[in-house]
Amino acid sequence: MSQKAQETVRVNTFTGGLVGPSIPMTGPVADGGTIIAETAPGCWGPMITPSFRGGHEVTTPVAVEGANPGDAIVIRIRKIHVTSDATASGTMSFVEGRYKGDPFVARFCPECGTENPPTRLEGTGPEAVRCAKCGAEVNPFRVTNGYTIVFDRERQVGVTVGSAVAEELAKEAARVMALPKASQQNPIVALRPADIAGVATRLRPFIGNIGTTPSVDMPDSHNAGDFGQFLIGAPHQYALSKEQLEESRTDGHMDIDSVREGAVLICPVKVAGGGVYIGDVHAMQGDGEIAGHTTDVSAEVTLEVRVIKGLKLGGPILLPPVEDLPYLARPLSAAEKEQARRLAASVGQELLEDAAPIQVVGTGANLNEATDNGVARMADLLGVSKEEVLNRVTLTGGVEIGRLPGVVTVTLLAPVARLEELGIAEIVKGQYGL
Repeated sequence: MSQKAQETVRVNTFTGGLVGPSIPMTGPVADGGTIIAETAPGCWGPMITPSFRGGHEVTTPVAVEGANPGDAIVIRIRKIHVTSDATASGTMSFVEGRYKGDPFVARFCPECGTENPPTRLEGTGPEAVRCAKCGAEVNPFRVTNGYTIVFDRERQVGVTVGSAVAEELAKEAARVMALPKASQQNPIVALRPADIAGVATRLRPFIGNIGTTPSVDMPDSHNAGDFGQFLIGAPHQYALSKEQLEESRTDGHMDIDSVREGAVLICPVKVAGGGVYIGDVHAMQGDGEIAGHTTDVSAEVTLEVRVIKGLKLGGPILLPPVEDLPYLARPLSAAEKEQARRLAASVGQELLEDAAPIQVVGTGANLNEATDNGVARMADLLGVSKEEVLNRVTLTGGVEIGRLPGVVTVTLLAPVARLEELGIAEIVKGQYGL
């Protein structure tokens, strides 16, 4: 890299729905430096903006000093500040005759045939998205059961609103969603869904799409083993084979609700510079994102990044806040360790393993394939058999759903000696105060 690395890189521009090696990077940020990102909402806004070539609007990737393929980048999530005052979401259906194979990627106008047409908003409501060339209604999605939700000033609680309030918010959709200046999406609040009113909930923001650049160009929402299935043999320019998808993806699109303030990600590097990108912040989400979508918001995100040389990963390692770990994977207290020592001694067991929590992300076409992928990644990481991983997860961890149809976390207590060999023991021990 010819440019001098900066201790802090601010990013407030976006890629138009793509991630991959052809997307120019900003930076580089210094190894150990900080990225401050102004993020745009994911999912619904880009989905109803046919000019996009992916289902999200992620930030321009940031190169990290010294990162090369075969390395890993540690990403510490220092802060997530929700800037939207309101958003909207809900379950979806597709509108046939407005896309070719994939409504998230290959959209076209049903009247003039323009591929990925520019659009404008005319009024509010489900039919507000219009082709800028011919005026036809062009949205390839419908909200089948939806809601508009407002947040308090402290960003602690949210309340869904009725149709009258949703209509008033829709008139100022871009403002209440705090869309960044460079954002090109149509704001979902303009569609004014209001099927569920008066529901109160808590905010616990997290990042739905964060990670490193894949080794081939692909839609940003499809950088995972489940959504990536849409690319296998697809009838558009981003088609991949199953093998290409497996080799190139970095699983940035996770939608795991523990990827929040205080979490640490360790991500594979597949292109020079790594290319860290961020998007799709959610205000809250129940495990599994069962509705297919949740509360997409604008946010300011602060990350700290560091390179680990020579740590080749199949996919992301996640070190969530301790309270987000499965019960059995939480580090033993001093009293519990002493109990274990006494029990071991009482039966003549001399060796007592020093262990710490480790969690890997697995993705696939469905939850079974995602679990198999996570188990295989854990086995490769620890240098043990899949059967040993299965036993260790059963004894000291768990498998949890990140997103349907196919994102999971596989967690266990791993031998600290192996984590030291990998060069991540201090990161893990520091995360959990060991």
